[in-house]
Amino acid sequence: MSSADMPSTDHLATLEHLDEATRTQIEAAAFRRLVGHLQWRKDAQNIDLMGLSGFCRNCISKWLRAGAGEAGVELTDADARHAIYGMPYGEWKAQHQAKASEEQKERYARTRSLHAKHDL
Repeated sequence: MSSADMPSTDHLATLEHLDEATRTQIEAAAFRRLVGHLQWRKDAQNIDLMGLSGFCRNCISKWLRAGAGEAGVELTDADARHAIYGMPYGEWKAQHQAKASEEQKERYARTRSLHAKHDL
């Protein structure tokens, strides 16, 4: 699926009456809540998130890097992952990533065509 195949964000037009700074502030607050929730829900495994929604913490970190790049800010993969995971990625994996079950692997494979793509 290319970016052109992604669902429309026209529904965000309900925020068009806001000035750009206010809209960005609101969207950023929602993003921070999402990241905070994922940091709190360490039991929500990335493979499950990928199977159900097509994106995971790693995807969000890549989108963060892409956004930084668009703003002219260099952000390393390690720093972006740290921002999303709330700790170094290796540490998170060691403490919280469970071994994937066959069912999880099968769902991941079945939904692969729907997984987020990254332009990094």
